[in-house]
Amino acid sequence: MPGWLSADRWGRRLPGWPSADRVGRLLRWLPTPAGTPFTFCYALVLTGTSVFADRADPDLVHRLLRESSTDVEHLAHHPLLVLVASALWIAGPVLSPYPVCFLLVLTALERRLGAPRTVAVFLLGHVLATLLTEVPVAFAVAAGRLPESSLHRLDYGISFGVLGGLGALAGLLRPRLRWAVLSVAGVALAQDLAELASPLSNWGHLLALLTGVACWPVVRGWEEERNAAGARPPCGPGTAPRAAASGRDGAAR
Repeated sequence: MPGWLSADRWGRRLPGWPSADRVGRLLRWLPTPAGTPFTFCYALVLTGTSVFADRADPDLVHRLLRESSTDVEHLAHHPLLVLVASALWIAGPVLSPYPVCFLLVLTALERRLGAPRTVAVFLLGHVLATLLTEVPVAFAVAAGRLPESSLHRLDYGISFGVLGGLGALAGLLRPRLRWAVLSVAGVALAQDLAELASPLSNWGHLLALLTGVACWPVVRGWEEERNAAGARPPCGPGTAPRAAASGRDGAAR
């Protein structure tokens, strides 16, 4: 370590400031190009689309969001395109809850599982929750229980993938932290459901979280396999020891 980063050096010169080691541990909560390439690159993409949405012509932005929507009409004609495109936008400000959770949850998950498996968990939550909410709408319209306008909703964002990742990550935490995280998330989602502001999206959030919980046996096996293969075990609060090696906002999400 360079002398200017020495904990003793900084401790003598700036009493009360965190040591370099502590700063390093804090930085592990944030994505880095080398440590968490998927989360880091994805965060850059979301930042870019958010800046574009804020600065570009509102009519153009609205048109792009419409074409990215995972409503029934778009899923029927361009399923792969809209499933990918819908996850390139943030519903709301960059510092709203879901983007912040995105950084913390996916960074922690990627440090434990690696990039490819983190992508798999995120996509599973995003795709499965989308289909479980939109397919019933298609059947309800076909049966005459919902108007045809229900086929054309503005539906986009990262919240399903984030909640799927949160549910999966909870299975890798210490028991007390695991149930605390799930309790807070469950109460927040139940409150959203009770308010009936956007029932389809709210049910999708709950289904995405449960999808992540259902992944516990798989993600625990992946973490044990990664640790057994010699990967550095994750450190920091909430890390459980392993035996092997040791927005939607309104109509948008």
